[in-house]
Amino acid sequence: MSVEPASLAVRQHIDLLPTSPFHFEGTVHKPSHFPSSDNAYESACYWFSLRLADATYGVKLTNLGTIDAPRLRLDVFSASEVSAAQLASIRSEIEYRFDLNANLAGFYQDCGQGALLKPVLERWRGARVSNGNSLYEFLVITTVLQNATVRRSVQMMETLFQAYGSQVAFDGKTLSAFWSPRAIDETSEEALRALKLGYRAKTLKRQARAMAAGDIDESALRTLPTDALKARLLALYGIGPASVWYLLFEVFKRYDVFEYISPWEQKIYSRLLFDEELVDANRILREVDARWGQWKMLAAHYLFEDLFWQRKTRSIPWLEALIRL
Repeated sequence: MSVEPASLAVRQHIDLLPTSPFHFEGTVHKPSHFPSSDNAYESACYWFSLRLADATYGVKLTNLGTIDAPRLRLDVFSASEVSAAQLASIRSEIEYRFDLNANLAGFYQDCGQGALLKPVLERWRGARVSNGNSLYEFLVITTVLQNATVRRSVQMMETLFQAYGSQVAFDGKTLSAFWSPRAIDETSEEALRALKLGYRAKTLKRQARAMAAGDIDESALRTLPTDALKARLLALYGIGPASVWYLLFEVFKRYDVFEYISPWEQKIYSRLLFDEELVDANRILREVDARWGQWKMLAAHYLFEDLFWQRKTRSIPWLEALIRL
């Protein structure tokens, strides 16, 4: 990482009007996600670094509206003024990544009356599936999450930022920024292993190679039917049943994909759905399908995030034992 952060002093802004209802806090800040130095959050503002078309920007989202009359200010920070076309591309990307144009009326109608989900939806009405990262960046995140505690994943992510990323300074914040896939493609697997990434070094190399070679077009993937999209994602090196549904849901906004559950999430959903320490994974999958059908992953996401919001204000010993952050 460069010693001095790049100064992004040029500021341009766009007004955004998400569909109603829209919950700013529940959308931009996900307490279940592990902390990383490429973003920062305060009550009405969210800052993050954005790498798009080989350029790096600073982005600030500010909440200026209400749940039922939403309005956001999108500030884009750059080293020099960006063109109207670039600004429009950034806007479109932010709208997609944060699901700002979603129509969730059917979800609230179908799922809003059950005893388990109703109070959660009342607290977080308008929260969206959000992910500030590109597909490539999310692949890196899923790779460092594999077979590791949250604390270890955080360590690996920050090590990668130090070795291959950069820093950007804007609006009083200094944040890490992701690297180009070429940076990993052009390094050796041995160099990555020296960062104590273990077998993940090979995965990072293979994924970066595919991205750098242009084998993957994220925009085109967004248009595919879910089955075809799933097949394409599973063809990526290092992506299996434990990772693909994260991609389908968080990156590609497919609300019905809940076909696999990892052991630590199995323990969480056992508590949330059955108030038991451990329930068979297939029973959990059958339960979410029976309860919420086409909305099952979105519904489960609301429950999951609500639990981690509770953790911010009170201790949940069984959860702390699982995440070990």
